[in-house]
Amino acid sequence: MALRVALAPGMALYFSPTKGNGRSPRVSMASTIPSSPKVESLKKPFSPPMEAHLQVTHSMPPQKIEIFKSLEDWAQNNILVLLKPVEKSWQPQDFLPDSSSEGFYDEVKELREQSREIPDDYYVCLVGDMITEEALPTYQTMLNTLDGVRDETGASLTSWAIWTRAWTAEENRHGDLLNKYLYLTGRVDMKQIEKTIQYLIGSGMDPRTENSPYLGFIYTSFQERATFISHGNTARLAKEHGDLKLAQICGIIAADEKRHETAYTKIVEKLFEIDPDDTMLAFADMMKKKITMPAHLMYDGRDDNLFEHFSAVAQRLGVYTAKDYADILDFLVRRWNVEKITGLSGEGNQAQDFVCTLASRIRRLEERAQGRAKQAPHIPFSWIYGRVVQL
Repeated sequence: MALRVALAPGMALYFSPTKGNGRSPRVSMASTIPSSPKVESLKKPFSPPMEAHLQVTHSMPPQKIEIFKSLEDWAQNNILVLLKPVEKSWQPQDFLPDSSSEGFYDEVKELREQSREIPDDYYVCLVGDMITEEALPTYQTMLNTLDGVRDETGASLTSWAIWTRAWTAEENRHGDLLNKYLYLTGRVDMKQIEKTIQYLIGSGMDPRTENSPYLGFIYTSFQERATFISHGNTARLAKEHGDLKLAQICGIIAADEKRHETAYTKIVEKLFEIDPDDTMLAFADMMKKKITMPAHLMYDGRDDNLFEHFSAVAQRLGVYTAKDYADILDFLVRRWNVEKITGLSGEGNQAQDFVCTLASRIRRLEERAQGRAKQAPHIPFSWIYGRVVQL
C-alpha cells in the first residue's frame, strides 16, 4: 500500500479464503432437512477479520505481577494526578451549537458554511480519526486484558483500575465531539460512518501485547503520541482551510492526547528504572512486531482495504506519516534515555541496539519506497457518499 510503512509499517496480513479481501471466512450451517421455498434462509452471523499470526497470551511471568502491585502508591501519586476533575474538564457541548438556543440554526448555518471550503480528502482523515476515537470500548477492553493492572471488578479502587476508567471517560469526549461536529456539517454519510464504527468495535483489535503491561504500556505510549500528532495536524490543516472552530476542536483533543502520553511514558520510565532488562526486551519486542494502529481492522461493509486507503490519504496530506512513526520512536528512545541504560544482559544489550537504530532504518526504507512510488490511484470512500479521493 502507499502507506505500507506509514501508519503501521509491516502491518499484519489477514487470512482470507478469497482474494485479498482481508475478511475472515464465513461459517454457514447446512441442514439435512429439505428446504421449503417459503422458509427464509439463515442470515450469516457477524464475522470479524482473522489475524494471520499466532496470538500469544499471558507471556509475562507471574512473579512480575508483584511489581505492578508494588507500584500502586506510585501510580496514585504520579499517574492519577494527570487526570482532570470532571468539573474542570471541557465537554463536547462547549464547542457545538446550543440546541436549546434561539440562535441554534444560525450557528449551524455558520458551521456548515465554514465546512464547505474543506476538501474531501481532509474529511476522509477527520472521519477516520473520529471512527478510531469512537471504538473506545475496544481500547478499554484491551487495557483490562493486561495482567496485574486490570480492573478486576468493574469498579475496583486500585490505582491502575481508576486510571483505566478515568482515562476512558476523558477519551470518550473525543469521539462524541467529532461525531456531532461531522453530523452538523452535512458533508459526510453518517450512516456509513456509523456502520464502520459498529464493524470496528465488533472486530476489536490485536496489538499483540500478550496481556503484558510491559508491552501494553509501551504500545499506549506510542499510540498516545501518534494520536496527539494526528489530531494536531488535522487542527493545522483546518486552520489553513479557514475553519477556526474545527481547528480549535482538533487542537483541544490533541492536548488531551498529549497529557495521556505523559502518563503512559511515565509508567514505562518507571519500569526502566526498576526492571530495565525486561523493559528493554519488551520495547524491542513491541517494535519488532510493529505498532499497529488501533483501527487496523476498520471496515465499512464495502471496502475490504479501508484502513489501508484511509492511511494512504493521511500519509499524502501529512496527517500521520511514516516519518511520524520514526520520529515517535526517536522521541521515546530519548524520553526514556534508552541509549544510556547500563547493566543489561546480553539479550538486553541486543534489544537496546535494535531500538536505538531502528528509526534510521525505517527512514531509509521509506525513502526507497517513496522513490519507487507510482502515481497513486483514486478511490471512492463511502464516508463521503462515494466521492473519489486520491490516495
